[in-house]
Amino acid sequence: MAQFVNFLLLVVSLIAFAPLCFCTKSNYGYLYPQFYDHSCPNAQQIVKSVVAKAVAKETRMAASLLRLHFHDCFVKGCDASILLDSSGSIISEKMSNPNRNSARGFEVIDDIKSALEKECPHTVSCADIMALSARDSTVLAGGPSWEVPLGRRDSKGASLSGSNNNIPAPNNTFQTILTKFELQGLNVVDLVALSGSHTIGNSRCVSFRQRLYNQSGNGQPDYSLDQSYAAQLRTRCPKSGGDQNLFFLDFVSPTKFDNSYFKLLLASKGLLNSDQVLVTKNEASMELVKKYAYNNELFFEQFAASMVKMGNISPLTGSKGEIRKYCRKINS
Repeated sequence: MAQFVNFLLLVVSLIAFAPLCFCTKSNYGYLYPQFYDHSCPNAQQIVKSVVAKAVAKETRMAASLLRLHFHDCFVKGCDASILLDSSGSIISEKMSNPNRNSARGFEVIDDIKSALEKECPHTVSCADIMALSARDSTVLAGGPSWEVPLGRRDSKGASLSGSNNNIPAPNNTFQTILTKFELQGLNVVDLVALSGSHTIGNSRCVSFRQRLYNQSGNGQPDYSLDQSYAAQLRTRCPKSGGDQNLFFLDFVSPTKFDNSYFKLLLASKGLLNSDQVLVTKNEASMELVKKYAYNNELFFEQFAASMVKMGNISPLTGSKGEIRKYCRKINS
């Protein structure tokens, strides 16, 4: 009997001292929102404050920081590999087709890292900074909030080929885009919900020019694009030149995170081919677009859930990777 009582006391003490943890199991360990509660209690507030200043200075930065997290997670997992500059054996992902002349927000990440290093040196990873920045940017633009599981560590390398091959491209077919999502453990629901991030931000003329002039290589435009909208786009996106000219992805409410993007898709006014194919090439995705177009709350709920899921792609945890001192370079 005494042995049983001792056993019960042991169990009770273990439960009492176990950290409260809403953990998400990944292939490499656990991430949980309270990861920095003791080691750097002000971490989330510092990230939020720097992001808020950056977005107040330039509204577009919210979309840029959200995109940065997405482009990081689809290459080797959410490990901040996209932040590394070329040096030694590292060839930067910043030079890849999806990132060159378009990935931005690196200076904001630098500012956050600098503030965190002052507060709690060598503690908060660049990968976690990106995950938090994506959430805070979404909220600042009027979108949903979510608890960000934390505890990622930073990679010691980058993958230019991974960046070129794994990130969905604007002119990819629906099936190619879906396959790229499925390879990351994401599904069609995640694909449609995360595409909804195109409710904010811009795209360059070079990313959708083929839709205006030569969609299938036969000199014909993409007739799934509303033709009056196409005529409007041609005024600032000529057949040649103007590659870097910027256009709103959602021209109805370009800086407000809402479900207007989905309504535009139903009106054949999605800017990128990768947007419009969600309606024209797959029944399951079309039904999801309709659901989100009619129900903003449902979109917000699924977007938050899919962001957590994306943020859990192959994180480095435990003793893997490192906590970089400067996000642009590995520790020496």
